[in-house]
Amino acid sequence: MTERVVIDNAHIATVDADDTELPRGHVVVAGNRIESVGAGPAPEGLEGVTRHVDAAGRLLTPGLVNTHHHFYQWLTRGMAQDSNLFDWLTTLYPVWARIDEDMTYAAALGSLAALATSGVSCAVDHHYVFPRGAGDLFAAEVRAAAELGVRFAPARGSMDLGASDGGLPPDSAVESTDAALAATAEAVDRWHDPSPGSMLRVAVAPCSPFSVSTDLLREAAVLARDKGVRLHTHGSETVEEEAFCRERFGLGPTDYLESTGWLGDDVWMAHCVHMDDSDIAKFAATGTGVAHCPSSNARLAAGIARVPDLLAAGVPVGLGVDGTASNEAGELGTELRNAVLVNRLGPHREKALTVRGALRLATMGGARVIGRDGELGSVEPGKLADLALWDLSGFRHSSIADPVAALVLGAAAPLTLLLVDGRPVVEDGRLRTADEDRLARLTRAEARRLARLAGLTG
Repeated sequence: MTERVVIDNAHIATVDADDTELPRGHVVVAGNRIESVGAGPAPEGLEGVTRHVDAAGRLLTPGLVNTHHHFYQWLTRGMAQDSNLFDWLTTLYPVWARIDEDMTYAAALGSLAALATSGVSCAVDHHYVFPRGAGDLFAAEVRAAAELGVRFAPARGSMDLGASDGGLPPDSAVESTDAALAATAEAVDRWHDPSPGSMLRVAVAPCSPFSVSTDLLREAAVLARDKGVRLHTHGSETVEEEAFCRERFGLGPTDYLESTGWLGDDVWMAHCVHMDDSDIAKFAATGTGVAHCPSSNARLAAGIARVPDLLAAGVPVGLGVDGTASNEAGELGTELRNAVLVNRLGPHREKALTVRGALRLATMGGARVIGRDGELGSVEPGKLADLALWDLSGFRHSSIADPVAALVLGAAAPLTLLLVDGRPVVEDGRLRTADEDRLARLTRAEARRLARLAGLTG
């Protein structure tokens, strides 16, 4: 008999095509799928009900989708506090060149724990630092995600342009072009699961135009399409990147990436801050997606992405935390609020982004960006049971009548429940799948070990 979970009395923001909201509705989960959604109480007499949740005072949304991250950076939070991107990278690359498998596993646990407890059910990670002799870093991340029960989209990154070739990372942190391509192909073959309802889908993800050769970009695109997986990289993040591309290639970042095969509906790029009308038109025409990371862009003084213009043009846009060395909170819930606030500082002012627009970015927008909007991103029958139930009953939200505004503009809302694939990962604000105190001890110890190896402490 199929096991069912019934959630009653919730305010449901479905984020479907019509932005349907049910002020007092129910959701029935059967196995790992949403069976029914509707107004009023759930039908009586359902068989196999193993749990009934009275969600009065709660807001039910789709689980959030994080479209860009660098988990390993959990171990280097709080460093290079007053730097722009290039100076920040120059400071931190020599530290990251010391990471190993144990550190990567601990950092992934910490990053995923922060994401899950902020409502994330599906997380992308872009890992591109592979020091020689460091162990199987990609497998360490996969193991951490499986342990915590979060749906995972690891993007196998790479760099082959070290300092001796004019890139930013030290030579010890980069791979050869052939080695990077071979390791990426191996990661896809070993881990990628294209089946419906998959918990693990791999993307191909060379790091950025200033740390990757043209050959690696071009061949990685061919590799990804040959294997039927998506492509991810950084693009148009800073004015320094724009200058680098024009000096080295005679093209802006978008035109350069287009020349290497990196535009298409199977591609998404992080940041996309410095884009002109022509760039936006090319993204729209090709269906290329964007991971918007407002907190990180502010932390590194990168600028304000043209999110209202991207959305108006039809570009797929989702939200991302980015690495926690440039967004120390590590929570996607925070990005809902900051997406609204930061974008309203731009030319569109108060019309830039609504609270429901921000929720859509974090759910259906993110699902579309990673190519899973048929399964994730909305509360609709037949979709995967990735659901977040937010507690708005406390005093911090008690005087905000609109539940979605309370979630997006109010204080960080605690999670009553996070279901991923129909299974509870967070309950009453705490992880169900790991000991948070143990995670704190483990990540603190590995951060200190990395600092010692990098010569930052005695």
